[in-house]
Amino acid sequence: MMIEMLIIAIIVIYIFIVNGKIDKDGLFGKNSKLCNLLKEKDYDFLLIAKYGDRVYDPNEVYMKRIKNGVIVAAALLFLFLTEVNYLGILGALVLGFFVYKSQYLSLKSWYKAHLNYIDSLLPYYLKSLEVLVHHYTVPVALAKSIDDAPEVFKPGLKRLISKIEAGDSSIDPYMDFAKEYPVRDSMRMMRLLYRLGLGEQEKKHEQLVSFSKSVSSLQAKAREQKYKARLNKMENKTMIMMVVTGGGSLILLLISIFMLISM
Repeated sequence: MMIEMLIIAIIVIYIFIVNGKIDKDGLFGKNSKLCNLLKEKDYDFLLIAKYGDRVYDPNEVYMKRIKNGVIVAAALLFLFLTEVNYLGILGALVLGFFVYKSQYLSLKSWYKAHLNYIDSLLPYYLKSLEVLVHHYTVPVALAKSIDDAPEVFKPGLKRLISKIEAGDSSIDPYMDFAKEYPVRDSMRMMRLLYRLGLGEQEKKHEQLVSFSKSVSSLQAKAREQKYKARLNKMENKTMIMMVVTGGGSLILLLISIFMLISM
């Protein structure tokens, strides 16, 4: 009975799609609201952080995740069609979801391994931007900084500049950039940058000094985290060496004892 119901459901859905009753692009297109309900908030950031400009369209990569998960689930259901039951359907859905989630988990793992490096990119980029702001307005300085910016920030900076050039003088483009790149203190620094762009010319020096102090503080934090991570890594290696050496010595001692007893 269950097989018949499943086949009928598939046929009905296919007929609706062919007749245009169900919008296939609306369900599985790049801008599908249904598919984006499952999308992780930091997915685009993690994808760009790892691959940079090599990712032309994060939504396209995301839709491949959806399709891979659906294909795996459908393939399992087809393989066990003659013996399908509720447990089999649940297993197919769980495995399909795991395939869908695997890329995100891999990106998350990569991000944790490179956390200190990625977090350190923003303060060093802002330091180079600070030099440009001395000579140009903030929007012009942002545009000129793109070529020398870290690869991970380039797509977001281009979108930020395009919004400003389109006439958006609000804080929204800056906040959108901060949300897209949720690294350490990105929200606070983008607010400072926006206020620096609004400041009167005679107050620009004071605001630049304040901005410079904030950037220097961020750099100090990045260096501190870097040294702390390096120290923890060295401590872990030392601990592993001590355990291996101690374990090896204990094994040799036990072997020596057994040899003496056997004699």
